[in-house]
Amino acid sequence: MKRDWGLVGIAGIFEIGWVIGLKHASDVLSWGGTAVCIVMSMYLLILSGRRLPIGTVYAVFTGIGTAGTVIAEMVLFGEPFRWVKLMLILLLLVGVVGLKMVTDGESQQEGRA
Repeated sequence: MKRDWGLVGIAGIFEIGWVIGLKHASDVLSWGGTAVCIVMSMYLLILSGRRLPIGTVYAVFTGIGTAGTVIAEMVLFGEPFRWVKLMLILLLLVGVVGLKMVTDGESQQEGRA
């Protein structure tokens, strides 16, 4: 199960790559990298969704992608830093971590029954 959650994390990183690529790609090589990131993120998401609850997987995946994209834009591309953005990202991450914790607990309880 930990391997599957690791795949979700890697898929989220690839999602950050393709979202940033859509905004900043300007030549064939960068568009090719964006396409590779799209394919890899979806492939890893599908793999992890085979053994994990897909609703939770998708929520964690999009949470990683959203938070990572906002942070990467601020750090790498000079997007203005705002405390409100940071607080909303933290709220999003708390929700994603909470979903994962609840889902892991439910999966273990179902296995015992």
